[in-house]
Amino acid sequence: MNLSATIAIALKALATNKLRSALTMLGIIIGVAAVIVMIAVGSGARTQVEAQIRSLGSNLMMIFSASSTYTGARAAVGTTFTLSEEDAYAIARELPEYVAAAAPVLRGSGQIVAGNSNWSTSFYGVTPEYFEVREWTLAEGRFFEAAELNGAAKVAIIGKTVAANLFGEESPLDRTIRIRTVPLTVIGLLDAKGQSPGGSDLDDVVLMPITTARNRVLGATAVAKSRSVGSIQIKLVDGVPGSAAEEKVRELLRQRHRLQPDQDDDFTLRNMTEILQTREESSRVMALLLAAVASVSLLVGGIGIMNIMLVSVTERTREIGLRRAVGARARDILLQFLVESITLALIGGFVGILLGVGGAKLVAQLAGWPIQLAPSTLLLAVSTASAIGIFFGYYPARKAALMSPIEALRHE
Repeated sequence: MNLSATIAIALKALATNKLRSALTMLGIIIGVAAVIVMIAVGSGARTQVEAQIRSLGSNLMMIFSASSTYTGARAAVGTTFTLSEEDAYAIARELPEYVAAAAPVLRGSGQIVAGNSNWSTSFYGVTPEYFEVREWTLAEGRFFEAAELNGAAKVAIIGKTVAANLFGEESPLDRTIRIRTVPLTVIGLLDAKGQSPGGSDLDDVVLMPITTARNRVLGATAVAKSRSVGSIQIKLVDGVPGSAAEEKVRELLRQRHRLQPDQDDDFTLRNMTEILQTREESSRVMALLLAAVASVSLLVGGIGIMNIMLVSVTERTREIGLRRAVGARARDILLQFLVESITLALIGGFVGILLGVGGAKLVAQLAGWPIQLAPSTLLLAVSTASAIGIFFGYYPARKAALMSPIEALRHE
């Protein structure tokens, strides 16, 4: 008997008991659908985390002024200014094997006015190293130059959100914005970065030379009279462990701030890359959990196929005997029942793929995550279904193939 005839007999046998076949495939359908959702959503989550890492800047470490205690009392981060521009320059100068760049940052907030439009946002006084640390690129215009930094020039670089709210679709270059009555000329428009891991809009920002922020915009505040800064942002050298760099930076700052061994740090270190790696690890754990659920479902589906095939062999014992009596070989019987079990698994696999793709799109829409469905994922699902059909269908098929024709014909 050729293969096409064997397949036709198998399909006819399955069609005879449609409901039983459908229920047998249920475990495979759920398992394959879960595998598709797991891979699609897991890949999408990993892509999103990588995008967030890129948006922050790779190997980013942040140091904030003030720590858990200050002069005996607990103080929130940013309530006092314990860092200075010199701290940032010392970190870059004395730890070149760990630090690629260090940028002092002075932050303020207020209304940004341009003509009849206004927008409330944060502005930052920075040095040129800031653009390297945060890996900012420009959509239009230019960064400010050293002469503009030294001369506290009235220039600014704005993000896409600020530009859209102040100038709409028009180019912001060479336009004037006012912050606390100080006019600043827009010389650059930053490329879009999207949201941070915390959900804040990274494009809602105004950057200016730190001297401009200190001497002109924040001139009336106490911080403007010193070289204090609210934070220092650091780009670590590629391949340097974050924990080792963190220890060296902490040791240097404690020396510079003359802190005694029994004193707490007067600053707070945050290694953003490790935070994001923790999120990625959480996503991986969730994917493994879903994979475990999918594996159990596939196992149950395979056992269901084996059970139904054993029942089918028992029900069709006389048919097996007749076929053997008219010349069918044992391998023909083996192939027939294997084709039936593989067909059950494959049909279940294809239905599972359809449900899995639909489920992945639904999860992506509800959670706002991107999904990634590679052809290799679909091939993996089909291969898994086929393997289950062969593995769990072999024992019933072999039992049918080894059946004695005479005893089979005597079966009632």
